[in-house]
Amino acid sequence: MVQLHKRFTDEQVKELIEKYLRKEVTRNYLQEILDIGKTRFFALVKEHRIDSSSFSIRYIREKKTRSIPKDVEKNILKELATEKTLIENKDIPIRSYNYSYIKDQLEISHKQHVSLPTIIDRAKRNGFYLKKPKRSVHDREVLTHYAGELIQHDSSHHLWAPQACEKWYLITSLDDFSRFIFYAQLFKKETSWAHILSLESLMLKYGIPFSYYVDSHSIFRFVQGRDSLWRKHHLLTDETNPQWKQVLNDCNVKIIYALSPQAKGKIERPYQWLQDRLVRTCVREDVSDIRQAQKILGQEIHQYNYRRVHSTTREVPYLKLKNALDNRISLFRSFKVKPPYESTKDIFCLRIDRVVDSYRKVSINNLSLKINKADPHETVNIRIYPINNGLAELRFWCNGRLVDVQRIKQQDLNLSIL
Repeated sequence: MVQLHKRFTDEQVKELIEKYLRKEVTRNYLQEILDIGKTRFFALVKEHRIDSSSFSIRYIREKKTRSIPKDVEKNILKELATEKTLIENKDIPIRSYNYSYIKDQLEISHKQHVSLPTIIDRAKRNGFYLKKPKRSVHDREVLTHYAGELIQHDSSHHLWAPQACEKWYLITSLDDFSRFIFYAQLFKKETSWAHILSLESLMLKYGIPFSYYVDSHSIFRFVQGRDSLWRKHHLLTDETNPQWKQVLNDCNVKIIYALSPQAKGKIERPYQWLQDRLVRTCVREDVSDIRQAQKILGQEIHQYNYRRVHSTTREVPYLKLKNALDNRISLFRSFKVKPPYESTKDIFCLRIDRVVDSYRKVSINNLSLKINKADPHETVNIRIYPINNGLAELRFWCNGRLVDVQRIKQQDLNLSIL
C-alpha cells in the first residue's frame, strides 16, 4: 500500500475531513477514498481539530542514533585524535584517516567491538573526516598471466616510527600475478647490498623469476648524464652495470624499467597499505627501534599475504600463489649455481675487478691484499659476500678458477655500498 502522504496533498485531505465535520460526507466513503482504517481516520480528525492551520499528513522520520557506552565513545575519539596528529605531521606518510584500522585497534587493544559506520559517524560529527582526493590515472598497466612472470621491486623512504626520529628504508618485492609479498625489510641505509639480499632471499626459497620491474634508481640502472663516465665514483666497479643488475645478469633474469612513477602503481598500493598499518601501530606501541618495527612489519606482511582478500584479484595472495605453483602456472625456475662458480656467495655478492701487481697484491680503497695463487698482471674478479658478524668473505676468481678465499673486516674495506 502506497503511503497516504504520497497519494494526497495536505490540502486535499484537509478538505475531505472538513466535509466530514460538516456532515456532508459519511466516514465510510472518506475511508475508502483515502484507503485508510478507522483508527487512522479518527487520528487525522483529532489532529485537525487541535490545530487546523498546521494540519499535515507528512511526517519527518526521526533518525535514531544508536547509543554506545561512554568508554567506547572516548576510545573512538582518542584513536581519531591520534590519526589527526599523524596526518598533520608532514614527515609521516599518512594522508588520510583509516577507520578500518581504528576498528581493528579497538577490538585488539580494548576488546571493544564497534561497527565501521559508527566510527565514521563519530568522525564526521567531531571533525575527523577528509574528502577522498581524486586518484591519478595510471598511464601504464602491467598485466601478467603467470606467477614469477614479473616481480615488482622498490624501496620507500619514510618516517615509519615517529618516535625513532629517523627515516628508514623499506625494501619490498611483490609478485605481480598473485600480489604475494616475497620480501619486506627495513634498513637504516639503502645500499646495493641491501637490494641484493632481497634477491637472495627470494630466489633461494622460490626460484628464479622471469623478470624484475624497477624504477631508474642508480642502484638499478646506470643513466648517462646522471652517472657520468667522467665523474669520479667510489663504487665497487668501473663497469656501467650496477652491482644489483650484475646479479640478475648472472641469473639470466630480464629487467624492465618503469617509464614513470604512475607505472609503479601496483607496488605503490601495497606500500600504501603497509604505510597505513605500520606507522599507526608503531605510534601506538611507542616503537623507537628498527628491530621492533621489523617485528610489527612481519606481522602486517603475514596478515596481508595469508589473511586478507586482495581488492584486485579477489583472492588471498598466498592461496593464489599456491594455486599457480600447484598447477604449474608459473615461470619460476629452479635456482642452480652457474658454473664455474661453486657457492651462492659467488652469485649474490658484490663484484670488483683488480689487476694483480708484481708482488701478487691487489688494492681496495688503500687496503692491500696478497693473493697466493694468482700470477702478476692477471685480472682477478673479487666477489665480496658480507657476513653478519661484521666480516666480509672475499672470493678471488681468476681464469675461471677460485684462487683464494679471505675474510676481512667490513670497516677495513671501507665500501659505501655495504
